[in-house]
Amino acid sequence: MITIISGTNRKGSKTRIFAAYCAEQLKTKTQEAVEFIALEDIPHDWFFADMYKPSEQAKSLAELQDKAILPAQKFLILSPEYNGGMPGALKLFIDAISIREYVANFKGKKAALIGIASGRAGNLRGCDQGTTVLNHVGVQVMPNKLPISQIGSLLEGKTITDKATLDTLDQFLDAFLAF
Repeated sequence: MITIISGTNRKGSKTRIFAAYCAEQLKTKTQEAVEFIALEDIPHDWFFADMYKPSEQAKSLAELQDKAILPAQKFLILSPEYNGGMPGALKLFIDAISIREYVANFKGKKAALIGIASGRAGNLRGCDQGTTVLNHVGVQVMPNKLPISQIGSLLEGKTITDKATLDTLDQFLDAFLAF
């Protein structure tokens, strides 16, 4: 199974547009099951002082973990740039699901990272942060990260219209599947 994570809890995010595109493309490129998680859609009832006790994990988070994290062998994580790095919501999500089944969640699995930004760097620093966190929990991260910059100029409404970006995404997804 491949799990795609749109790494922001911001409603109506542009990151979700790119993540949804990747999910649809992967479904046509592989026979593997593809799960899609948008942090903006999940309940946020798991952020509280006792969240670091396995016995106190929110039921909604445990269900999501059982459905889309534990069975996944690969993760594709799209992360917008927030304050020069990855969103706190994405890091908090990784922390929260790491409490129960720590090793089974990530160890020995693979991931690819796509940075999304309205500026020029495509969230490369956030991808570096994500790599550090994922390596720490035992994930092998694909060396080639994909920074997508100037996203405002790549979209018309909720559609990616820039052909070069679409071609680059498709090539990246092929490399991810081969990874």
